[in-house]
Amino acid sequence: MMRTPNHLDQTLLALADPTRRAILQRLSTGETRVTELARPFAMSLNAVSKHIRVLERAKLVRRRREGREHFLSFIPKPMDEAARWMEAQRSNWTARLQALDDLLQEEDRAAASARPATKGRTR
Repeated sequence: MMRTPNHLDQTLLALADPTRRAILQRLSTGETRVTELARPFAMSLNAVSKHIRVLERAKLVRRRREGREHFLSFIPKPMDEAARWMEAQRSNWTARLQALDDLLQEEDRAAASARPATKGRTR
């Protein structure tokens, strides 16, 4: 089931930031504690948590609690939906541009055949 455009907006917004993409890259290898996830970033845990909240809002990340520990895992479905949307847009625009190119080439051929043949100039 395709999510609403608002979900697509949330996904694209989440993917627009390099820190959030790096977090997703790390989570693609498996579930990780929030503290371990934040460790390599040169920012506070609070700043990383703000990025995680954006990813959770986009439903790209799932949080699981075990006692005081918070574990995060990657959910690829929203990214797959965004990729399908982008591919549909690419196909649509490729077809439109090909139709325009075909039309312009046809006009060039028609213009070339309508020109009278020129002979060498005489003085």
